[in-house]
This record gives sequence, C-alpha cells and structure tokens, in this order.
Amino acid sequence: MPVESVKGMILKNLLEKLEYAVLSGDDSIEIRHLVNDSRKVEKGDVFVCIKGAGFDGHKFIEDVASKGASAVIVMEEIVAPVGVTVIRVEDTRYALACMSAAYFGYPAEKLTTIGITGTKGKTTTTYMVRQVLESVGIKTGLIGTIETIIGDEMIPAKNTTPESFVVQETFAKMVEQGCECVVMEVSSQGLMLHRVAGFTFDYGIFTNIEPDHIGPNEHKDFNDYLRCKSMLLKQCKHGIINMDADYIDDILEGHTCDIETYGVDGNYDFKASDIRLFTKPGCLCVSYDLSGKMNFPVEIHVPGNFSVYNSLCAIAICSHFTDDIDAMKQALLDVRVKGRVEIISVSHRFTLMIDYAHNAMSLESLLTSLKEYQPKRLVAVFGCGGNRSRDRRFEMGEVSSKLADFTIVTSDNPRFEEPIDIINDILVGVKKADGEYVTVPDRKDAIRYAILNAQDGDVIVLAGKGHEDYQEIKGVKHPMDERVLINEIINEEEVKAVL
Repeated sequence: MPVESVKGMILKNLLEKLEYAVLSGDDSIEIRHLVNDSRKVEKGDVFVCIKGAGFDGHKFIEDVASKGASAVIVMEEIVAPVGVTVIRVEDTRYALACMSAAYFGYPAEKLTTIGITGTKGKTTTTYMVRQVLESVGIKTGLIGTIETIIGDEMIPAKNTTPESFVVQETFAKMVEQGCECVVMEVSSQGLMLHRVAGFTFDYGIFTNIEPDHIGPNEHKDFNDYLRCKSMLLKQCKHGIINMDADYIDDILEGHTCDIETYGVDGNYDFKASDIRLFTKPGCLCVSYDLSGKMNFPVEIHVPGNFSVYNSLCAIAICSHFTDDIDAMKQALLDVRVKGRVEIISVSHRFTLMIDYAHNAMSLESLLTSLKEYQPKRLVAVFGCGGNRSRDRRFEMGEVSSKLADFTIVTSDNPRFEEPIDIINDILVGVKKADGEYVTVPDRKDAIRYAILNAQDGDVIVLAGKGHEDYQEIKGVKHPMDERVLINEIINEEEVKAVL
C-alpha cells in the first residue's frame, strides 16, 4: 500500500519548520525522496545523517553522493562532496521528524492523535481505546509494541515507537484509508530520539513510571528516563494523567497542556471505587464503580488492579469522542490483547494465561495481582532471554519463587547461549526463596507439564513470550507461538484425559 509524498518537493519546503544553515549548494533544489538509510539512496534523494549507538550516517556521505544524492543533512563538520547540497542542523533526528512530516504533507493534522506513554499499561490501553472508538464508528489506527493496525491491515512491530519517517508514513496511510483517529504507544526512547517530533499530539497520556530501560544503550539513569517520559506533556494539547502514579510532580513539571486526571486514591475527573475482583469459569475479572465526569459500573474480563487503571485511562480518553456509555461498557468487556494477561480457554478446572512479563518488575506486578484472586495454586512457567543481563535471571527466579506456589523453569529465546546455562542462572534466584520448582528445558514440554499437573482452581501463567510467535536460537527465529503449542497439546490423547 504505497503512499506518495508531496509531488515536486523543494528541499527548503521540507526544512520549513527547522533552523538550518546551507553549507554548500542550494536549498531550492527539487528532491525525489527523503531517506535516512544509505542503502536506499537513489539519484536525486536527500539523505539525513542519523547517529545511533552503533552507527553514524555521516560516515556514508561519500557513498550516498556516489549514488546520486542531491543533498545531505548533517549535524557535524564534513567535507562537502562536489555537486551535493549540504544542510547543517542542530539535531538530525529532530530534523528527520520535521522533514518527514512535511514530506508526507503533514498527515497528523488530518487525524486526531492520541499518544500514550508510561512504563506499564501502554499496550493494553491503546487496544481498549481503539476497541471503544471503532465500536462507535470512529475508524481508528493503532501503532504499538505488538503491531500497527491500518484498517484491515496488521503489520508486526519492530519497535514500540517506529522511526519518525515510518510514523509519518503510517499516518499518511491511515489518512488514505479513511482513519479519523490514531492511538499510539509512545516509548521513552521514542521521545528521547524525536521519533514523534514534528507534530503536536491532540491527547497525551501518562500512565505510570517505574525504573526500567536504564542502561548504556537506553537511558543513562532514572532521572533521564523520567525526563523523557515527561516530554509528552510538552508536546500535546490535552493531557490525561494517572494521579496515583509515583513521581507525578516531576512528570507535570513544565507541562504546556491542560490536564485531566484519573485514579483511585483522590478526587479525580475519572475515579474508580468499590473495586471487586471475582472469577468466572476459566476467567479472572474485575469490576468497579466509575464516578466524576462519567458515572457507570464497569466490568472487565482482564484480571488485576492494573486493569482498573488501564480502563479508567481508556474511558477518560474516549469521553472526548463519545458519550455512548453502553458502547464503552461493551467494548471494555470484549477487549482482549494478544500476550497481555491473555486467557486461553482450556479447561473449567483451571485458568491458563499468556503474558509478556519478561523482567522481575513486570513478573512481580503480574503475580502479585493474580495472588489477589486466591487461586488454589499460582503456577509460573518462564525462562529468560540469552545474551542479556544475568541479573534479570536471578531476579526473575527469586520473584517467582517468592510469589508463585510452583515455578516451572524453561527456555525463552536462548539466542547464542545454551538454554541449560540460562536455566541454571534462573535457579540461583529460585533457590533464594522457598517456592517449589521443576526444570523442563523444552518450552512445549514445560507447557504440557503444567497442563497435565494442573489442580482444580490453579492459575497458570506462561510468562515472557507474550505476543511473540518465534523462538530465537543461534541467530535463527524458529516459528513458535504459545497459542499454537497449547492447541497441539490439548489435542493429545494423554492431555484430553485430564481436561
């Protein structure tokens, strides 16, 4: 589904929202394509030199010049190739975002844009919002961790928030397909790297913040993570904020939008009270009474108190688009998100779910929420990714052993490590607490073991893979979808006998 850029684009028109200097050549030239990947450059293109953790586009200037690039956008001193226009800007990532918006004809101005940031809750809330808006006839696109949705097209995601060129290209496709609205996850990396620069969100949403994504290739420390999360409230017209979240004063500092609030512990615009956790056959549910700007009972078939916050957020957003309470209630009741506390119907005797929890923080949050349903046993099945921090393995093992009644340690994406070495690291953490455990290295065998040994009233969590449909081994991604594995297992004669 190709999207054409604005025809006959003059370079200075692409640069109209930027401060820049012409180091050589002429900014009145016509360009064919805007490109930030040197491998894709063709004659007449403008190439933006992006610097990343392991690459620097400035090193490819001679290469793109030899391919016929008409112009390059730089942020460092360079030797200008003969016949190539050189434009210097302060930040080429920011320049790419603004140029991309112009290149596609400012598509964000033709959509109502909703951006959601936060450590947790982004994915589920985007799907809740889309479900509600679509149910009342508002065609809504989605950009997120799992996929991008444009009409009937679903494109698997590479990043939570794509590069700015892709964001603007996607907006343009959504406009072309008749979308009125887009809801998207906005990661801290996306904000830090200006992937959502070049336009102003109509709605900017903050869900919560906890220490995460701290490291050499992400954020240097928590303060930097916090600073980046707060950027969204300086780039939107209307802010919707979880006031129960930690560090809320820091998030709000310097905001330029008007603010609307939601939560449980205060007198907010959207408040949940009388929260009730309950079960239905094969399903864990939550309900509450909504008060404030809207007043009605809410029921969700997605477990945990975090579902209360996600749904409050979705209601607060959707209240700006519809006052159809029945549509909101039904959409929230129906919403299911792949790999996010996704309950798989297997047996009325126990509850089986898939979740993306792949670090100690998310696993602890998930298991703590599920324990509130007082299951007969809480069973956690998980592994850890190879070629990643060993600390994560120790921490996840200890969390599971403390909170789950029974842990089944298995394989995740071993990558270039041996699965048994990863499992042994996890066991170091498991043995720090007193939970029962077993090791089953093959993931399908581990799932089969969990189902065959399930007791009435158990809640079994397959953690870590979530929406992923592959297992990465020695650089190769092998097809592996836990939903497919479960379906194969429950059709085995041995398993049928116990369900």
